[in-house]
Amino acid sequence: MGKWEIMADKNEWGSNLSFILAMIGSAVGLGNIWRYPYVLYSNGGGAFYIPYLVAILIMGVPFLILEYGVGYNYKSSFAKAVRKINSKCEYLGWFLPVAVFMIMIYYSAILGWDGIYIILSFFKGWGADPNVFFSTNLLQSTESYMGLANFIPVIAISMIVGWVIIWFISHRDLESGLGKVSKVLVPALFIIMVIIVGFSLTLPGASIGLEELFNPDWSLLGNFEIWMAAFGQIIFSLSLGMSIAFTYASYTKKDADLITNTLSIAFANCAFENFAALGVFSILGYMSLQSGTAVADLVTQGTGLVFVVYPTVFNILGDLAVILGPLFFITVYLAGLTSILSTIEPLSFSIQNKFGLSRKKTMTLLIIVGALLSMMYATAFGGYLLGVVDTFVNQIAILIAVVAECIVFSWIFNAEKLFGFLNQRSKTIKLGKWWLIVVKYILPILVTVIWIGGMIDVMDTCTFEQLIFTIISAAVLLVATLVFTILPAKNKDWDNAEDRV
Repeated sequence: MGKWEIMADKNEWGSNLSFILAMIGSAVGLGNIWRYPYVLYSNGGGAFYIPYLVAILIMGVPFLILEYGVGYNYKSSFAKAVRKINSKCEYLGWFLPVAVFMIMIYYSAILGWDGIYIILSFFKGWGADPNVFFSTNLLQSTESYMGLANFIPVIAISMIVGWVIIWFISHRDLESGLGKVSKVLVPALFIIMVIIVGFSLTLPGASIGLEELFNPDWSLLGNFEIWMAAFGQIIFSLSLGMSIAFTYASYTKKDADLITNTLSIAFANCAFENFAALGVFSILGYMSLQSGTAVADLVTQGTGLVFVVYPTVFNILGDLAVILGPLFFITVYLAGLTSILSTIEPLSFSIQNKFGLSRKKTMTLLIIVGALLSMMYATAFGGYLLGVVDTFVNQIAILIAVVAECIVFSWIFNAEKLFGFLNQRSKTIKLGKWWLIVVKYILPILVTVIWIGGMIDVMDTCTFEQLIFTIISAAVLLVATLVFTILPAKNKDWDNAEDRV
């Protein structure tokens, strides 16, 4: 058995459960807690479920099946598989893993902030004004690039702790590291969320928040924006087109039922984010009752919800916050950790495939590079820069790459070849011509429309400074992708990727 074959054996899930839990962990992340409740509320409340379910059925499930199917077929990295499909497309094969690695770098900053808040939550260390504490005392936020010179040690230390945890898990063999950890973290994440939501529902005023959340505005169903919001949420929530699902599927065993797994993962993700929304709005309803402020004036998304609104609620809760506060921030940390662990896999596996490095060495190098680059987010300019890079990667880079991936997988590879082995193993639904129509025609058109909408939104709201740093982010992504593409392969098996269908 050759060196590469030994390495390849280590990149395999020990069981189907490991694969499912790791994929659920990848999908269930910060976006489910701080993004989805706001999207649900601001897009028609209960009426949003109609476009939401349509988006799951038309985009979420079909696209995941496509990624799983092609990933399983090649049992190799994303870059190697795309090169095998067409050598002229290798640039795309590196573009997505590098873009996802960029997400990992700034995600580590959010993980670092939350690590600090876990400690603060035991004694409400954010003080009487959580907003001032977060933006001024902790982040020392500035929109001037001169803030890069203002290094914030406490954030850097917390981020480094996160990177060490990520390295400790990721550098091990797949099953003994990520596989085993997923079996602990994902169930723990769900259990803690059940406790938080259960408690939140008992708070006075919880019904006020839930009524605001689910009160349907049926008139919005005629608006184009609500439908695009639903499809955008599914792309964001299920990490579609980020080469993560492809990579995880390439680690599966030969008898995997990928269609049933897809349904299980999509259901678990959607259940978690809707369950989390119950807790978020129950707490907002309680806060509204206590403060006399309308729920509509409290609703926010992103860091404002996690690091400002929740600490404000915990200040009102009194002694109960000493229990609920740490539980909440630990939940956010686990959600961030399970997601961030998945963002390193596509680039790591691609590097292992092309350059013949071991998993341990590849993960160690990537984490060192990622940790060093992430230190720019441990500055006073870090919070502002994070927003710019996040917008570029998620609304511009990833979406256009998803369109390209759809075309490469469904047309050049020919998705119809997947019918046989996917249907043969499926214990639930069978693929038919409907699936082929969706992945060949509907998905590329829909994602293109969403991408155009995202571009228009960026251009409408982009300041000159944001434009400059968006261009810099794009240049970094394009150059890094080019470097990986043109570097000569050191692994003799780089051009050998077996078709299994």
